[in-house]
Amino acid sequence: MPVAISDKAGPGKERQALRRFGEAVRPDIRYTPRPGVYAVLPLNGSLLLTHQIEPEPEFQLPGGGVDPGESPLRALHREVYEETGWSIAAPRRIGAFRRFVYRPEYDLWAEKICTIYMARPVRRLGPPTEPGHMAVWMPAETAMDLLANEGERTLLANLAT
Repeated sequence: MPVAISDKAGPGKERQALRRFGEAVRPDIRYTPRPGVYAVLPLNGSLLLTHQIEPEPEFQLPGGGVDPGESPLRALHREVYEETGWSIAAPRRIGAFRRFVYRPEYDLWAEKICTIYMARPVRRLGPPTEPGHMAVWMPAETAMDLLANEGERTLLANLAT
């Protein structure tokens, strides 16, 4: 059965509780808070994702860390462009979750605070500028099966209901 991801969140879907996904928190580790922003980008029944090659090949919602002094919305526009080559419009917050993970590329244990936005993909400006990323369009139900992150999969499933 096809899954429709609407860009119109209904009542009660604007905000979700800050739930934890992924590995259990280890008491012997000091985690560094790392806020990040990610985008659900629906268009004509498909979603725009990014495929990242390293450190592990995986499909992800486009997005990433908010740099010091950067606003979350500015970071969202920058990250989507870097990872997909697309510009976006009308972002609005639809949920958040957190993950405690080791980031080998930074040699860092991080508490990732992931804020998710729904936005409209406007125009492809070129290829992704971030090395090792590729923009991929796919049906929402396929995305729910292929996204590597349990928090992203759960958020999409909640949007589809």
